[in-house]
Amino acid sequence: MAGPNREFWEQRFESRHTPWDRGAASPQLELWLASGVLAPCRILVPGCGSGYEVEALARAGFEVTGLDYAAAAVNRTRARLEASGLAAQVVQADALQWQPAAPVDAVYEQTCLCALYPDQWTQYAAQLHQWLSPGGQLFALFMQAPRAGAAQGLIEGPPYHCDINAMRALLDAAHWDWPRPPYDRVPHPAGIAELAVILTRRQ
Repeated sequence: MAGPNREFWEQRFESRHTPWDRGAASPQLELWLASGVLAPCRILVPGCGSGYEVEALARAGFEVTGLDYAAAAVNRTRARLEASGLAAQVVQADALQWQPAAPVDAVYEQTCLCALYPDQWTQYAAQLHQWLSPGGQLFALFMQAPRAGAAQGLIEGPPYHCDINAMRALLDAAHWDWPRPPYDRVPHPAGIAELAVILTRRQ
């Protein structure tokens, strides 16, 4: 299969070569929490990585499940929670296969989609829809990481560029309610940015 595999991500976390890592929870998550638009509920964080967002959500009173298929990432998240005296479920599994025991109220999507090779996006989109209860919300940060090679049709990453038009086709209006643009642009320390969008799952 094209794209990064489990060993790729294990090596990144074990060597601590994680340039996408802010060293803290995303400022956009903090804004969503402070505004009350994201209130305590059952929430899933796929591709939870170092666990900053899992920790922030657990601290804010959410029933959180963090998901990652790299053991080193899972261990790092669990250690962070233990050091903070917080509780959350942290699962080592493949986001393309795993299912929760029951649908959740919200999904916080920041680093999973852009880490998957684009051939896997439709499968992941189906997972996002299935994970959520009808009316549940997807709090998405779509990575804006265009590469020069795109002009020649090259697929370069990770992170893979999540063009907003591609996102609208992937998460289509038959399954999701989209808010009107413009969307908040969130700067990233790596010199790229994310677009913050809250989608609602249709029935």
